[in-house]
Amino acid sequence: QVQLQESGPGLVKPSQTLSLTCTVSGGSITTTYYGWAWIRQPPGKGLEWMGVIAYDGSTNYNPSLKSRTSISRDTSKNQFSLQLSSVTPEDTAVYYCARDSFLIHGMDYWGKGTLVTVSS
Repeated sequence: QVQLQESGPGLVKPSQTLSLTCTVSGGSITTTYYGWAWIRQPPGKGLEWMGVIAYDGSTNYNPSLKSRTSISRDTSKNQFSLQLSSVTPEDTAVYYCARDSFLIHGMDYWGKGTLVTVSS
């Protein structure tokens, strides 16, 4: 059973960089045909896919966030991370990490999510 757990600060000041880490257990982030994604949901709004890092380390980002987003990984710790720069209060959201199965074209495992509030 694959499990994902988000971690990071729950409060970030405007203009700073939001940094979150997802720790994966029960499966390797280098396993072929899987990607590891970040998705967020602002209060009262729908889910927004932010980007993914694939099993081979390649990345793909939501064009609307690409200039501010970076996803990286630490294979020795089986973790992947999100950095979102120049945040504003509009970036306040519950942030989820998830496994993206390229075989079924969808997310098959999710973390519980972590609320990040952008406020001074």
